[in-house]
Amino acid sequence: MLKLELRAASSRSMAYFSPVLALLLTIFFGALLFTALGKNPLTGLQVFLIEPVRSKAAIAELLLKTTPLVLCALGLSVCYRANVWNIGAEGQLIAGGLAAGSTILYFDNGTPGLSGGMVLILATCAGVIGGALWASITALLRDRFNANEILVSLMLTYIAQLLLMYAVNGPLKDPNGMNFPQSKVFSSDYLLPHLFQGSRIHAGFIVMLVASALMAVFVYRSFAGYRLTVGGLAPLAARYAGFSSRRALWTSLLISGGFAGMAGAFEVAGPIGQVLPSISPGYGFAAIIVAFIGRLNPIGTIFGGLVLSLFYLGGEMAQSRLGLPSAITGLFQGMLLFLLLACDTLINYRLRWQK
Repeated sequence: MLKLELRAASSRSMAYFSPVLALLLTIFFGALLFTALGKNPLTGLQVFLIEPVRSKAAIAELLLKTTPLVLCALGLSVCYRANVWNIGAEGQLIAGGLAAGSTILYFDNGTPGLSGGMVLILATCAGVIGGALWASITALLRDRFNANEILVSLMLTYIAQLLLMYAVNGPLKDPNGMNFPQSKVFSSDYLLPHLFQGSRIHAGFIVMLVASALMAVFVYRSFAGYRLTVGGLAPLAARYAGFSSRRALWTSLLISGGFAGMAGAFEVAGPIGQVLPSISPGYGFAAIIVAFIGRLNPIGTIFGGLVLSLFYLGGEMAQSRLGLPSAITGLFQGMLLFLLLACDTLINYRLRWQK
């Protein structure tokens, strides 16, 4: 029989191989899932994993969806390193998208004086501030009343969704929109420029790459990043060294909320082009998986973002070509997270045969 045996020291190689092993196991169990649904497993895997990257246009869509996933995961990685469990990136993304969309609509309704580029910069800043303010509610309740940040950040997501529904049915509603709950479509001057002609990938992708590099420097080469990491790994040692847990709480949550808000701003000013009741299909929740696939490493989150983006596109392909329900995307995401947590056990334990 197989027995789990505690390792003398954590396996560094297994820490990096675990996400790869979890992905391979997800593909294997995904094939079994397609078989159980009465589909050819090879055809199902081809549609789910190969079709989304078979052309330049498809790869551009993959990178487009990677942008909000990685931006949210960058902030979440900082939180989890500091042992602050922010689950509300989805709500912070919605708050940022709503703030950015309101800013664009203010100037798009005839307010003169600023160019389209300046309005986009202001909208992005508004999105960052909106997401950070929404995350600050969690920080305040945790700081002042010792409220659980997991529950608070998660519940605030639903409040943000209700606030968005109120906005698109009230002050931001398009008067010429046939009574649909949506804002007017933004003018082309207030949309993010596309990187390639004929594709939807926009300048936010470049910002995401730069942000990943800057966050890598912050986490691994700055004293502030070192404080956050020590506070998460060894709270007592951090307290003995004089590192403020209160500062770590506020810093990590504000950074996380700011990045999620930026993702929301890029979605509103990018592929959506208006404020809708569904700014995000769940990027904030999927970014939790992205952060852990990337080992809470800012550069590793890019790899995790590509994987989850592939799952989103593969789910859409499976719906249209195989007639499967939209829940197939969530099933693959859930399998990947569950198997990743299972494989992470092998970092501190090893399997041994026992007679």
